[in-house]
This record gives sequence, C-alpha cells and structure tokens, in this order.
Amino acid sequence: MRILDRYILKKFLTTFLFVVIILVSIVLIITFSERNEDFIKNQVPAKLIFQYFLSYAPYIANLITPITVFIATVFVTSKLASHTEIIAILSGGVSYPRMLRPFLIGSVIIAITSFIFTGWIIPNANKFRVAFEQRFFEKEFRFNEKNIHFKVSPTTYVFLSSYDSNREQGYRFTMEEIKDQKIDWKLTAGEIKWDSTRNGWGLKRWSLREFDGLKETYRYENINDTLLQINMKPEDFGNMNSFEQTLTIPELDNYIADLKMKGADNIPIYQIEKLVRYMSPFTAIILTFIGVILSSRKTRGGVGFQIALGFFIAFIYIILFIAAKSNAETGGSNPILAIWTPNIIFTVVGAVLYRLVPK
Repeated sequence: MRILDRYILKKFLTTFLFVVIILVSIVLIITFSERNEDFIKNQVPAKLIFQYFLSYAPYIANLITPITVFIATVFVTSKLASHTEIIAILSGGVSYPRMLRPFLIGSVIIAITSFIFTGWIIPNANKFRVAFEQRFFEKEFRFNEKNIHFKVSPTTYVFLSSYDSNREQGYRFTMEEIKDQKIDWKLTAGEIKWDSTRNGWGLKRWSLREFDGLKETYRYENINDTLLQINMKPEDFGNMNSFEQTLTIPELDNYIADLKMKGADNIPIYQIEKLVRYMSPFTAIILTFIGVILSSRKTRGGVGFQIALGFFIAFIYIILFIAAKSNAETGGSNPILAIWTPNIIFTVVGAVLYRLVPK
C-alpha cells in the first residue's frame, strides 16, 4: 500500500470512528436524560443501567451508519480539497479512480465490520436491551387476544379461546389435522397448561375424534397428566415486539424455517429483517463513493456547506430506506426489490455523478 493510500485511509477511518463516538455519545446522553425518571421510579441498579447503555450503543452506532460514513467521507474529502491536496494528487499523475481506491478500501472495511455487527454482535446485545426495555419502560405485558388461530405444522391447526400468559394456561383448546380439505382427527380439551418439567402441555378434560371415511372413533379422558408435545411454547404468546432484532443470522434462518414448517403468516417480518442485514453493509460503499465525488472540489460554501449537504443526502437515504421497508412489510411490492431500492437509486446517482466528474 502506497503512502497516499495509508494517509487517506487513516484519515477516513479515524474520522469515521470520531463521528460515530460523538453522535452515539450525544444519543446516549439524550436517552439517559429522557429515561432517568424511569430508572429512579423502577429503582434500576446502576450495574443494569450501565449494561443497558453498553448494549444500546452498538445498536445506535449501526442505526446511524449511513449518516456517519457519509459525514466522515465528506469531511475528509472536503478538507483535502480545501487544502488543495486533491489538486496536488491529481496533478502528480494519480488518476481520479486511483484516488478513490483508499476511500473504497475504507468503506469495504466498514461494510464488513457492519455485517459482523448486524449479524451477530448487535442481536446478542439486543437480547438484553429489548428485555430491559420491556421490563422497565413498557407496560407489563399481558396476552389478551381472544379466539386465537395459528398453525403448528403445515397441516395442523390450533385454536384457543383465550390464553393466560401469567399462568401459562390456555382454555377451550382445539387441534385439527387437515389434509386434502378433510379432517383426519380433532383433539379438544377444556384446558391446557404448560409443564416445564416435561417440556409439553398438560391436557385437562380432553377428547379425540378420528375420522376414516364415514367411520368415526371417539375417546374421552378426564385426567390432568396427559402430555401433549407440539410445536408451540409459552414464548409464542409472549411479547414479540422487536423480537426479530434479537436473533443472529443463523437464529433468523432457523426461526424462519420453523415458521415455514408451521405455515405461519408473519414470516415476511423476519425475511425482511434478514434482507436488511445483507443489504445495509453495501450502503457504506455506495455513500462513500458519492461523498468523495461531491466533496472533491472546492466550493464557495466551504467545508461547512459540504457537511450540511452530507447530512441532507444521508437523511434522504434514511427516508427512502424507511419508506422501502414499510412498503415491503405491507406487501406492497417484492421484498427484495423494495429493500434494495435505496441502494439501487443511490448507485445510479453515484454513476451519473462519476461520469460528470472531470478526470
């Protein structure tokens, strides 16, 4: 690596880290001031508060990556331009694409780091963060849905009239096996209760009907120790808010496969989360490319104007991303196309800007 590459790469990465630390620190201070009353009211130990902000910091850092990487790029490039260093570099026989190389190397390093964080480190940190927020900031969760329908396998359907999440007990339980639009059997129970020692559901006052053509067999038991083991657990009735954020990529794959096996309807939520994690690292590369092009020439507004422009363009990207993700979640378009739309648009913009740059 040449001296020029090391010089630009060092400036770029150190500036990126500095911007991340500054913005994350500001967000953490604001968050602490907003939630300090909740900490006091709930008598949260200082150790837990420290652990919460330790897990909250990487989540925020990843969230603002489009802003931080763009601001770092604009700041470094505009400073080089204002000191006529870029003119000197190009006048010395270095081509414009060659000058871009250290910036792109830096953006690839950031992209790889971002992928590792979003795929494994942040989800593990979010396990504590989400649980902490649900415990201290949200109202006590109580599952209050009625007439609950869902699948435990592609052909097995479950119905509950209600479920008590505190007692881990369901009422008026029905499970049916339906194949080729015909019921093979139907199991009903007055109550079901989770048995943690045997990892299954205890049935109370249950009956089983089996159908074989016109023939029907019936069995009834009024005992409490009959164990039913199905692909359903008390966690399925828990607080699922932000649950997808707590899963690593391997855990996401396993959970999506489990939902597909059940024939569940909420699979897109987790598929979109997975798509976002594979898409977001490329944002660093695209925005770095655009940032260098926009900032490599002197402007009358100076560095301040270019940094403001950087904030503006980064916010446009974030708005596009939020709109695209919402569109994918509502099923308005193909999830893959919707999630990648901001990157596609900014890639085209970057290509057009690159063609306009004098080389």
